[in-house]
Amino acid sequence: MTDQPEFLPMAMEEAERLGIDRFDIILVTGDAYVDHPSFGTALLGRVLWDAGFSVGVIAQPDWRSDADFQRLGTPRLFFSVSAGNVDSMVDAFTPNLKRRSSDVYSPGGRLLRPDRATLVYTDRVHALFPGTPIVIGGIEASLRRFAHYDYWSDSVRQSILADAPADLLVFGMGERQVVTIARRLAAGEAAGSLTDIPGTAYRLDLKTWRSTDHAGYVVLPDYEEVKQDRYAYARAFAQHYREQDPLRGRTVAQPHPKTVIIQNPPSMPLASIELDRVYELPYARATHPSYTEPVPALGPVRFSVVSHRGCFGSCSFCALTHHQGRIIQSRSIDSIVREVERMAAMPEFTGVVQDVGGPTANMYGIHCDRWDDAGTCPDRRCIDCPALDRSHKEQLRLLERLREIPGVKHVFIASGIRYDLIGPGDREYLAHVCEDHISGHLKVAPEHVSERVCSCMGKPPRDVFDAFRKRFEALQEGKPKRQYLVPYFMSGHPGCRITDMVELAEYVRDTDLYTEQVQDFTPTPMSISTTIYHTGLDPFTLEEVYVPKGREKRVQRALMHYRDPKNYGLVREGLRAAGREDLIGNAWKCLIPARRGGPPRAGRKKKGRRP
Repeated sequence: MTDQPEFLPMAMEEAERLGIDRFDIILVTGDAYVDHPSFGTALLGRVLWDAGFSVGVIAQPDWRSDADFQRLGTPRLFFSVSAGNVDSMVDAFTPNLKRRSSDVYSPGGRLLRPDRATLVYTDRVHALFPGTPIVIGGIEASLRRFAHYDYWSDSVRQSILADAPADLLVFGMGERQVVTIARRLAAGEAAGSLTDIPGTAYRLDLKTWRSTDHAGYVVLPDYEEVKQDRYAYARAFAQHYREQDPLRGRTVAQPHPKTVIIQNPPSMPLASIELDRVYELPYARATHPSYTEPVPALGPVRFSVVSHRGCFGSCSFCALTHHQGRIIQSRSIDSIVREVERMAAMPEFTGVVQDVGGPTANMYGIHCDRWDDAGTCPDRRCIDCPALDRSHKEQLRLLERLREIPGVKHVFIASGIRYDLIGPGDREYLAHVCEDHISGHLKVAPEHVSERVCSCMGKPPRDVFDAFRKRFEALQEGKPKRQYLVPYFMSGHPGCRITDMVELAEYVRDTDLYTEQVQDFTPTPMSISTTIYHTGLDPFTLEEVYVPKGREKRVQRALMHYRDPKNYGLVREGLRAAGREDLIGNAWKCLIPARRGGPPRAGRKKKGRRP
């Protein structure tokens, strides 16, 4: 079976119209089913169908009853279970652990997803279909594959595979893995024998582990040790972090009380021709027709294009190293052009390509020859490497080709760019991006300006951002309608003290970069920053790192929104704690007035000031 349906079936009536009486694979997901390549269920479902397997979708089942899980019957090969595009706990709670009131991945924004959705769904599927293999994957499973700090319970939890009754865990981008699993199960292999597939993790019973030769394994401190000892936790993180390269990564094992979790080396990245095929499958770019309400998450990405995968930025608070990896995998320009041509032919297309990018838009086409046969360097960050070719020629060629497509009026870069890849010699590139590919605002992510906080974040120092900002501002001279930088800043990150946030607030004041784009650091599984948050240690040096928690995190965030009257008390508290009462008053430099509700500080007129 290779002919792709308009939508993957969500009911047996749809399956029957396609001549299917039993699915090969059923995908269970915490998201609404949106047939768009930005949604993992649609992408993997289309890839499996392209490989010759029939696929059904159970989207956002009611976990409190059996009916939804049983509506497509028993699959011939396996169930695949995912919490969806985001970790269900991140989706459900704010950084302050307040429950959110809506879910953009659900029709009408309704709350339809359980907490810890992967575990909940897997338990239900296993209970109802005890003899059918279950494969878990997606961002929630991928980043919880080892013992991990869980911010929502403030505890160290076991690997999700130690808790979930699943046969395999797929980590990273899963196309290769799911197709391999399907083919081997279809060939008659037992699920328990699939222990050698790159990009997967599995359980091994303790008795077998004790009798296994451990040579060639990287054995992490066990669960009980990392739960009790912060140094052991930090060492374990550093050990498995170093094994996340597909060419030089080794098999990693972590004993748990009742089982041992074995992670195979990561799967090889897809080649350009393979990525092209994945993203040129016939996605409808729409929600399944059974929905009567829109799914909010589709709107911002419906007419966007994924140009590449991977990110070598190595920001401490980001887990992409553990999921997509550092190696950039770029699609061909011809493939992207064909995708946009199909978009342009859709009646709903208004002429605007909302975004062309990946984790960082201007990493498209960047390549290091070492990646092909040796992988990424274990002792350096690619972003700092002078040997890396930082040319933006391929991205410029791509953008030019897309602008020439009939029916395309604008091609925007909405996913943001990495400003430290744009040097003084890239003025032409920056001018081109500003002239043709942003709609008034350019998103960048300096995150902070304090030297010690930037270092802890893995971000470039302040002077790099200052130099970029000045080049950007120079391009605005003489424009009848100026453009603005939209900087993303972060509060409450490990290493950050109140004095650092005051420094950032003053920088924002002096550069007129006040923004609502402030993220309060959330410790999500399997990032460097989360390890520091939990342990107070740099996992690679085991040196102590200051970690703000509790009320101090609230004060830090308030300092970034010092203009908001609701934050007056917290900002005043922070300024006093930092010994900066000079910033309380009515002079131009003051962040807040002398008293709540008093006259605002005297402002400074500034050329080009944002209205």
